[in-house]
Amino acid sequence: QVQLVESGGGLVQAGGSLRLSCAASGRTFSRYLMGWFRQAPGKEREFIAGIRWTGGSTYYADSVKGRFAISRDNAKNTVYLQMNSLKPEDTAVYYCAADPQAPYSGMSYYRRPNSYDYWGQGTQVTVSS
Repeated sequence: QVQLVESGGGLVQAGGSLRLSCAASGRTFSRYLMGWFRQAPGKEREFIAGIRWTGGSTYYADSVKGRFAISRDNAKNTVYLQMNSLKPEDTAVYYCAADPQAPYSGMSYYRRPNSYDYWGQGTQVTVSS
């Protein structure tokens, strides 16, 4: 049973930073693709970033390139999302997701929520102006 538990959300002023964590358990994740998504009220779930557990290849949405960074700690089975220069439009619930298939299929695959089999419960990020 795969479990993903996000933490690190909160309230921050515009221009500030937060680091989200996703603790993964229940399987060996070495072949997985891990993703971060977000969902604001009334909007669809949006891909933010992805990382391959083995090799560490990363993928980003254009909206966060240069501001957000995804990383992983293999020893801790944890994936991180470092968010800098936060804007009010970054306000959303942020979700961690895991894809055990992890094909090299390009961004059209990585950014689809239904490419991922497992999801965390989400953590709220609120950026005030």
